[in-house]
Amino acid sequence: MSKNALATGLICLVAVLVTSVFFWLLTDLVIHGLPRLSGPFFVEASQNAGRSGGIGPIIVSTALILLVAIVTSAPLGLATAVLLSEFTRPGSLFGRLVRRSLDVLAGVPSIVFGLFGNAFFCIYLGLGFSILSGGLTLACMVLPLLIRTAEQGLQVAPNDYRLAAAALGMSRSAALTHLLLPAAMPALVAALLLAIGRAGAETAALVFTSGYVDRMPDSLLDSGRALSVHIYDLSMNVAGGDANASAAALVLIGLLLIINTIAMSLAKQWRIATP
Repeated sequence: MSKNALATGLICLVAVLVTSVFFWLLTDLVIHGLPRLSGPFFVEASQNAGRSGGIGPIIVSTALILLVAIVTSAPLGLATAVLLSEFTRPGSLFGRLVRRSLDVLAGVPSIVFGLFGNAFFCIYLGLGFSILSGGLTLACMVLPLLIRTAEQGLQVAPNDYRLAAAALGMSRSAALTHLLLPAAMPALVAALLLAIGRAGAETAALVFTSGYVDRMPDSLLDSGRALSVHIYDLSMNVAGGDANASAAALVLIGLLLIINTIAMSLAKQWRIATP
C-alpha cells in the first residue's frame, strides 16, 4: 500500500469516527428529547423547575445574549484583524504583543471569563446579572478566536490583489472592500461560525453574568437563562429533568444550524454581489 493511499485511508477513518460520534450523540438526543418537542414547548414558560412546560422565555434570552455578543464582537474582531493584517508591519513589536495576547486569551477557561464578566460588567459597571452582561462577556471570550481566524484569512488572500490595486491607484480601503474581504470571505465566515458556536454552547461564563432567571426578559438589563445553562441545570440539579434537557439540546443544535446556514448564505450573496 502506498503512502498516499494510507494517508487517505487514515483521513477517511478519522472523518468517519468524528461523524459517527456526532450522529451517536444526535440519535441519543432525538430518542430522549424528540417526544417532548411540540408547539407549546417552544412558547410556554418552564414549570416545576423545568420538568414540565416549555422554553419560550429561554429561547428569547438565548437569542438576545447571542445578538449582543455577535453585534459587539464582529465589528471589533474584523477591525482588529484588518489592523493586524493590513496596517501592521510584519514582525513589529506591536503586532507580536497583540497576537501573543490573543493566543493566551484564546486558551483561558471560560469560567475565568465568567468571573471577569461578573466583576467588571455586573459589579463595576453596575449592569448586574443581565443579558447585557452575559452578551458582553461572551463577546470578550470569542474575540481572540474571531480575530485570529479572520486575520489568517486576510493574510492568505493573494498578494497580487494588493499589488494590482496599488498599480491602479485604488485606495487601501477600496482594495480592502472590493478585493481582500471577498477573497477572505470563507475564513471570515468560518470565524463567525466558530464564534457563534462557542458563544451558543457556553455555560460557565453565563452562570456568573446572565443568571438563572427563566422568565421572559423585558429588556437587555433583565436577567435571562440561556439554553446551555437551562440544559446544565436540568441535567445536574433537577431530578427527572433529563427528557426536557435533551429536548432543549435539540433546540439549541437547531438554532445553531439555522444561524450557520443564514451566515453562509449571506456570505455567498456578498461574494456574488461584490465585483
